[in-house]
Amino acid sequence: MNNIPKIPTIFLDRDGVLNNNSELYYTTKKEDFVWVDGVFENLRALISAGYQLVIISNQGGVAKGNFSIEELNELNAWIYKTLIGQKIEIKAIYCCPHHNHVGNCFCRKPKSLFIERAIHRYHVDVNRSVMIGDSQRDIGAAEMVGVKGILVEANKNWKNSIEQLLK
Repeated sequence: MNNIPKIPTIFLDRDGVLNNNSELYYTTKKEDFVWVDGVFENLRALISAGYQLVIISNQGGVAKGNFSIEELNELNAWIYKTLIGQKIEIKAIYCCPHHNHVGNCFCRKPKSLFIERAIHRYHVDVNRSVMIGDSQRDIGAAEMVGVKGILVEANKNWKNSIEQLLK
């Protein structure tokens, strides 16, 4: 019998939710990564409320040859380090490098493979967890596994959305 307590989790899309990507279609370098206004405060509020954080992101530019998996991994390492420097722990960053124009996979949102992996690896309480995303494919991936989705406006502070969640 498994006595490990389940943990409420916030799943976060990257581009449009953490990163303001209004200027670039693909953000591949730390110099081009612009944090969405209020994101650090929002993430700290979620952690203070007892949530763990996991990033789930489609990065189809790898499959399309726009940037390499090494560049993606470098950017992810920088994101992780920057957040740790802001006293924000991210449990994992899952990025799908595939694109449906190049091939098919099970990890590209709106499919839910990466959310499912995180649920099992990080003992996620599905009933108390939420996906914050800026597109319907983010919400669809969450709903496939019973996680509530919150659709936010891309590249904007989503403080109001989490205030509603934390009430």
